[in-house]
Amino acid sequence: MAEPVVEQAAHTIRAHHEFRGVRTAEHFFTVPLDHWPSTRPEDAGNGTRETITVFAREFVSAEHTAEDASRLPWLLYLQGGPGGRGTRTTSLSGWMKAAARSFRILMLDQRGTGLSTPADRTSLPIQGDAEAQARYLTHFRADSIVADAELIRNALGSEPWTVLGQSFGGFCALSYLSFAPEGLSEVLITGGLAPLDGPAERVYRATFQRVAERNAEYFAWYPEDRELVTRISRHLEATQERLPSGERLTTERFQMVGSFLGGNTRVDALHTLLEDAFVPSRDGERLSDAFLEQVHGLVSRASNPLYAVLHEAIYGQQQATDWAAWRVLAEFPEFQPRAEEPLLTGEMVYPWYFEQDPALVSLREVAELLAAKQDWKPLYDVARLNANTVPVAAAVYRNDIYVDFQLSMETAAAVRGLQAWTTADFHHDGIGEDGEGIFNRLLGMVRGTN
Repeated sequence: MAEPVVEQAAHTIRAHHEFRGVRTAEHFFTVPLDHWPSTRPEDAGNGTRETITVFAREFVSAEHTAEDASRLPWLLYLQGGPGGRGTRTTSLSGWMKAAARSFRILMLDQRGTGLSTPADRTSLPIQGDAEAQARYLTHFRADSIVADAELIRNALGSEPWTVLGQSFGGFCALSYLSFAPEGLSEVLITGGLAPLDGPAERVYRATFQRVAERNAEYFAWYPEDRELVTRISRHLEATQERLPSGERLTTERFQMVGSFLGGNTRVDALHTLLEDAFVPSRDGERLSDAFLEQVHGLVSRASNPLYAVLHEAIYGQQQATDWAAWRVLAEFPEFQPRAEEPLLTGEMVYPWYFEQDPALVSLREVAELLAAKQDWKPLYDVARLNANTVPVAAAVYRNDIYVDFQLSMETAAAVRGLQAWTTADFHHDGIGEDGEGIFNRLLGMVRGTN
């Protein structure tokens, strides 16, 4: 891939705050929409480049004086997603508590999220028609996020920094190692070793199998919920139930509550969600308002539309993804809404999302164009990863339903010097369950102190 056009990012700090043992600063950076302007012929010759804003919040432990803090090295946190804003927190705990002992933490709102220039159903029409919006969103993948990070690092005057990538943030860290390793001193990855090549289909064949196994495990713990999930599914086919936002709750959308299955810290909460499902009414049993309110929060993409719009694009490399998860679903009939005992689904995205979710309906044509795009740029440089010299440690979860273990280990073997810690103690949300322990372990691995 061509080198990005390097320039200085405009940088402002708009606010400082101190509370509960932490000091924060709010950083805003102006970066080019397209770091590779030659790919936009419509801009050629006009002497201008479209820019966007990228926001990041700095966290420093109040245990450090201001003078001492200014000498601390930076740690950049890359959030999961795509489409996830940086973590909002009001105190230092978990991995942040551990990191703040020796780092200044920079919590990035990746482009299009949080306080960065938004990309959603309200803002995207500013770009023009569906084709213009789709073209705009091609600049919101990991390669552009990495180019933003390098401009930000230079604007902060940072030496090569430490990067911690969770889930999709780990995918971004692999792109960072591919295209700008000179900006990295060490890399920590949790649940985020992406496949480096191959079509998106192989990702979903692996993860559908993982999700099926996780369903079986869950229903073994809570056998009464097997009947309850089927009962809710049949009820939704026969009765119109509406979410608080007004649209009908369908069986396939209800199946999305399987997102709970992706973690140790949340899986048991699925049982308490389901037990609230039914209440009696004069017309027979109906789904309760409490249940519908909770389900709405799980199945709406209003807060992170890029997750749905760009989800398969994070696997697109020089070929169309063409709704890979939807096509692979046909190979797993047990996930079909009208299966005898339908299973709950994982994080896969399907075309009907853009028909049933009000936050996505107006983006349907944009999503179709992105699914059909065939000329995606590579996200990784395998040769460069084979020759990597940056210390890297990764937590790889054996039963992860979102990032497949076997595919992760293929990638681990392809990155020279990468140390993989494999464990069945955690699922995809391990960093939320024992963030301090996982962070300290990975940091010790890259520094040779474990």
